[in-house]
Amino acid sequence: MFLTEGAEQTPLRKAAAAFVAATSAVLLHLPLPESLPSTQEFLPLLPTGLRAFALYVQAHYLYLHQNYTQSIGIVESTLAMGAEQYPITAIYLHLMAVMDYMSMRQTETARNHLLAAWALARPDDLIEGFGEHHGLLGGMLEAVIKSRWPEDFRRIIDITGQFSWGWRQIHNPDTGHQVADNLTSTEFAVAMLVVRGWTTDEIAAHMKVSASTIKKHQAQIKRKLKIDTWEELEPYMLA
Repeated sequence: MFLTEGAEQTPLRKAAAAFVAATSAVLLHLPLPESLPSTQEFLPLLPTGLRAFALYVQAHYLYLHQNYTQSIGIVESTLAMGAEQYPITAIYLHLMAVMDYMSMRQTETARNHLLAAWALARPDDLIEGFGEHHGLLGGMLEAVIKSRWPEDFRRIIDITGQFSWGWRQIHNPDTGHQVADNLTSTEFAVAMLVVRGWTTDEIAAHMKVSASTIKKHQAQIKRKLKIDTWEELEPYMLA
Protein backbone atom coordinates (compact mmCIF):
# COMPACT_ATOMS: atom_id res chain seq x y z
CA MET A 1 0.00 0.00 0.00
CA PHE A 2 2.96 2.37 0.57
CA LEU A 3 5.30 1.33 -2.22
CA THR A 4 3.29 1.34 -5.42
CA GLU A 5 4.78 1.04 -8.87
CA GLY A 6 5.93 4.41 -10.14
CA ALA A 7 5.58 6.10 -6.76
CA GLU A 8 8.44 8.25 -5.57
CA GLN A 9 10.52 6.25 -3.10
CA THR A 10 10.85 8.94 -0.46
CA PRO A 11 12.50 8.16 2.90
CA LEU A 12 9.09 8.41 4.59
CA ARG A 13 7.54 5.91 2.16
CA LYS A 14 10.41 3.52 2.71
CA ALA A 15 10.11 3.91 6.48
CA ALA A 16 6.35 3.30 6.34
CA ALA A 17 6.84 0.19 4.20
CA ALA A 18 9.48 -1.13 6.60
CA PHE A 19 7.15 -0.48 9.54
CA VAL A 20 4.29 -2.40 7.90
CA ALA A 21 6.55 -5.31 6.90
CA ALA A 22 8.09 -5.59 10.37
CA THR A 23 4.74 -5.30 12.14
CA SER A 24 3.10 -7.94 9.95
CA ALA A 25 5.95 -10.42 10.38
CA VAL A 26 6.35 -9.98 14.12
CA LEU A 27 2.67 -10.06 15.06
CA LEU A 28 2.08 -13.13 12.90
CA HIS A 29 5.20 -14.72 14.40
CA LEU A 30 6.76 -15.11 10.96
CA PRO A 31 10.42 -14.58 9.97
CA LEU A 32 11.39 -11.00 9.23
CA PRO A 33 11.88 -10.18 5.53
CA GLU A 34 15.55 -10.42 4.57
CA SER A 35 15.46 -7.00 2.87
CA LEU A 36 14.07 -5.23 5.94
CA PRO A 37 16.22 -2.25 7.02
CA SER A 38 17.32 -2.01 10.63
CA THR A 39 15.00 -0.38 13.15
CA GLN A 40 17.53 2.42 13.62
CA GLU A 41 17.19 3.31 9.94
CA PHE A 42 13.42 3.71 9.69
CA LEU A 43 12.26 4.41 13.25
CA PRO A 44 13.32 8.11 13.41
CA LEU A 45 11.43 8.83 10.18
CA LEU A 46 8.04 7.71 11.50
CA PRO A 47 5.49 10.06 13.10
CA THR A 48 5.61 10.01 16.90
CA GLY A 49 2.55 7.78 17.39
CA LEU A 50 3.72 5.19 14.86
CA ARG A 51 7.20 5.34 16.36
CA ALA A 52 5.78 4.32 19.74
CA PHE A 53 3.87 1.44 18.15
CA ALA A 54 7.02 0.40 16.27
CA LEU A 55 8.77 0.14 19.63
CA TYR A 56 5.95 -2.15 20.81
CA VAL A 57 6.67 -4.30 17.74
CA GLN A 58 10.39 -4.32 18.61
CA ALA A 59 9.55 -5.36 22.17
CA HIS A 60 7.29 -8.10 20.86
CA TYR A 61 10.10 -9.37 18.64
CA LEU A 62 12.45 -9.55 21.63
CA TYR A 63 9.75 -11.34 23.65
CA LEU A 64 9.44 -14.00 20.96
CA HIS A 65 13.19 -14.54 21.25
CA GLN A 66 12.84 -14.79 25.05
CA ASN A 67 14.77 -11.56 25.67
CA TYR A 68 12.27 -10.50 28.30
CA THR A 69 14.44 -7.98 30.14
CA GLN A 70 15.33 -6.12 26.93
CA SER A 71 11.70 -6.22 25.84
CA ILE A 72 10.39 -4.78 29.08
CA GLY A 73 13.10 -2.12 29.00
CA ILE A 74 11.76 -0.88 25.67
CA VAL A 75 8.17 -0.99 26.91
CA GLU A 76 8.79 0.85 30.16
CA SER A 77 10.94 3.48 28.42
CA THR A 78 8.35 4.09 25.70
CA LEU A 79 5.57 4.48 28.26
CA ALA A 80 7.75 6.83 30.33
CA MET A 81 8.37 9.03 27.28
CA GLY A 82 4.70 9.85 26.76
CA ALA A 83 3.17 6.92 24.87
CA GLU A 84 0.09 7.14 27.12
CA GLN A 85 -1.14 10.03 24.95
CA TYR A 86 -1.80 7.41 22.24
CA PRO A 87 -4.34 5.13 23.96
CA ILE A 88 -4.29 2.19 21.53
CA THR A 89 -0.50 2.12 21.41
CA ALA A 90 -0.32 2.43 25.20
CA ILE A 91 -2.76 -0.47 25.61
CA TYR A 92 -0.58 -2.67 23.43
CA LEU A 93 2.54 -1.62 25.33
CA HIS A 94 0.94 -2.44 28.68
CA LEU A 95 -0.19 -5.83 27.34
CA MET A 96 3.36 -6.43 26.13
CA ALA A 97 4.52 -5.69 29.67
CA VAL A 98 2.07 -8.28 31.00
CA MET A 99 3.57 -10.87 28.65
CA ASP A 100 7.12 -10.04 29.73
CA TYR A 101 6.44 -9.91 33.45
CA MET A 102 4.42 -13.13 33.38
CA SER A 103 7.32 -14.81 31.59
CA MET A 104 9.57 -13.58 34.42
CA ARG A 105 6.98 -14.70 37.04
CA GLN A 106 6.48 -11.16 38.33
CA THR A 107 2.72 -11.57 38.53
CA GLU A 108 1.90 -8.50 40.63
CA THR A 109 3.68 -6.15 38.23
CA ALA A 110 1.99 -7.94 35.33
CA ARG A 111 -1.37 -7.42 37.03
CA ASN A 112 -0.69 -3.69 37.45
CA HIS A 113 0.07 -3.34 33.74
CA LEU A 114 -3.08 -5.24 32.81
CA LEU A 115 -5.18 -2.92 34.97
CA ALA A 116 -3.44 0.10 33.42
CA ALA A 117 -4.33 -1.21 29.96
CA TRP A 118 -7.89 -1.87 31.10
CA ALA A 119 -8.25 1.65 32.49
CA LEU A 120 -7.27 3.03 29.09
CA ALA A 121 -9.51 0.63 27.17
CA ARG A 122 -12.82 0.73 29.04
CA PRO A 123 -13.94 4.34 28.41
CA ASP A 124 -13.94 3.86 24.63
CA ASP A 125 -14.42 0.07 24.58
CA LEU A 126 -10.97 -0.53 23.06
CA ILE A 127 -10.95 -4.21 23.98
CA GLU A 128 -9.70 -5.72 20.71
CA GLY A 129 -6.08 -5.83 21.87
CA PHE A 130 -7.02 -7.95 24.87
CA GLY A 131 -8.60 -10.55 22.62
CA GLU A 132 -5.64 -10.49 20.24
CA HIS A 133 -3.14 -11.02 23.07
CA HIS A 134 -5.16 -13.45 25.18
CA GLY A 135 -3.04 -16.55 24.57
CA LEU A 136 0.14 -14.72 25.55
CA LEU A 137 -1.13 -13.12 28.77
CA GLY A 138 -0.66 -16.22 30.91
CA GLY A 139 -4.19 -16.48 32.29
CA MET A 140 -4.16 -12.87 33.50
CA LEU A 141 -7.53 -12.08 31.91
CA GLU A 142 -9.06 -15.02 33.76
CA ALA A 143 -7.38 -13.92 36.99
CA VAL A 144 -8.27 -10.21 36.81
CA ILE A 145 -11.06 -9.46 34.33
CA LYS A 146 -13.34 -12.50 34.36
CA SER A 147 -14.88 -12.11 37.81
CA ARG A 148 -15.05 -8.30 37.92
CA TRP A 149 -16.18 -7.65 34.35
CA PRO A 150 -17.78 -10.93 33.20
CA GLU A 151 -19.66 -9.50 30.21
CA ASP A 152 -16.56 -7.73 28.93
CA PHE A 153 -14.58 -10.92 29.45
CA ARG A 154 -17.08 -12.87 27.32
CA ARG A 155 -16.76 -10.29 24.54
CA ILE A 156 -12.96 -10.48 24.75
CA ILE A 157 -13.08 -14.26 24.40
CA ASP A 158 -15.31 -13.89 21.32
CA ILE A 159 -12.68 -11.59 19.82
CA THR A 160 -9.99 -14.11 20.74
CA GLY A 161 -11.78 -16.87 18.84
CA GLN A 162 -12.26 -14.80 15.71
CA PHE A 163 -8.73 -13.39 15.75
CA SER A 164 -7.04 -16.72 16.50
CA TRP A 165 -8.77 -18.48 13.63
CA GLY A 166 -7.51 -15.94 11.09
CA TRP A 167 -4.06 -15.75 12.70
CA ARG A 168 -3.56 -19.52 12.45
CA GLN A 169 -4.69 -19.60 8.81
CA ILE A 170 -1.65 -17.47 7.97
CA HIS A 171 0.86 -18.54 10.60
CA ASN A 172 0.52 -22.32 10.51
CA PRO A 173 0.89 -22.86 6.73
CA ASP A 174 3.74 -20.35 6.45
CA THR A 175 5.85 -21.68 9.32
CA GLY A 176 4.91 -25.35 9.38
CA HIS A 177 4.14 -25.01 13.09
CA GLN A 178 0.77 -26.29 14.23
CA VAL A 179 -0.26 -23.87 16.96
CA ALA A 180 -3.10 -25.53 18.85
CA ASP A 181 -6.47 -24.68 17.31
CA ASN A 182 -8.78 -27.01 19.22
CA LEU A 183 -8.26 -25.78 22.78
CA THR A 184 -10.67 -23.44 24.53
CA SER A 185 -9.26 -20.05 25.52
CA THR A 186 -8.99 -21.21 29.15
CA GLU A 187 -7.26 -24.44 28.15
CA PHE A 188 -4.80 -22.46 26.05
CA ALA A 189 -4.05 -20.14 28.98
CA VAL A 190 -3.42 -23.16 31.22
CA ALA A 191 -1.22 -24.76 28.57
CA MET A 192 0.88 -21.60 28.24
CA LEU A 193 1.51 -21.58 31.98
CA VAL A 194 2.39 -25.28 31.94
CA VAL A 195 4.96 -24.62 29.21
CA ARG A 196 6.45 -21.87 31.37
CA GLY A 197 6.94 -24.34 34.21
CA TRP A 198 4.04 -23.46 36.50
CA THR A 199 2.73 -26.23 38.75
CA THR A 200 -0.94 -27.21 38.94
CA ASP A 201 -1.31 -25.53 42.33
CA GLU A 202 0.37 -22.33 41.11
CA ILE A 203 -1.92 -22.13 38.08
CA ALA A 204 -5.00 -22.74 40.24
CA ALA A 205 -4.03 -19.99 42.70
CA HIS A 206 -3.27 -17.56 39.87
CA MET A 207 -6.51 -18.21 37.98
CA LYS A 208 -8.56 -18.34 41.21
CA VAL A 209 -9.97 -21.83 40.68
CA SER A 210 -9.45 -25.19 42.37
CA ALA A 211 -6.53 -27.50 41.59
CA SER A 212 -9.03 -30.14 40.49
CA THR A 213 -10.43 -27.71 37.88
CA ILE A 214 -6.93 -27.13 36.51
CA LYS A 215 -6.31 -30.88 36.44
CA LYS A 216 -9.46 -31.32 34.35
CA HIS A 217 -8.21 -28.66 31.92
CA GLN A 218 -4.81 -30.37 31.77
CA ALA A 219 -6.42 -33.73 30.99
CA GLN A 220 -8.44 -32.12 28.20
CA ILE A 221 -5.31 -30.47 26.79
CA LYS A 222 -3.50 -33.80 26.58
CA ARG A 223 -6.53 -35.53 25.10
CA LYS A 224 -7.18 -32.88 22.43
CA LEU A 225 -3.52 -32.59 21.40
CA LYS A 226 -2.97 -36.36 21.66
CA ILE A 227 0.11 -35.99 23.82
CA ASP A 228 1.22 -38.05 26.82
CA THR A 229 3.79 -35.75 28.46
CA TRP A 230 4.18 -32.01 28.91
CA GLU A 231 7.47 -32.16 27.02
CA GLU A 232 5.36 -32.69 23.88
CA LEU A 233 3.30 -29.55 24.50
CA GLU A 234 5.70 -26.73 23.57
CA PRO A 235 5.44 -27.03 19.75
CA TYR A 236 1.70 -26.28 20.03
CA MET A 237 2.18 -23.07 22.01
CA LEU A 238 2.98 -19.50 20.94
CA ALA A 239 6.05 -18.96 23.12
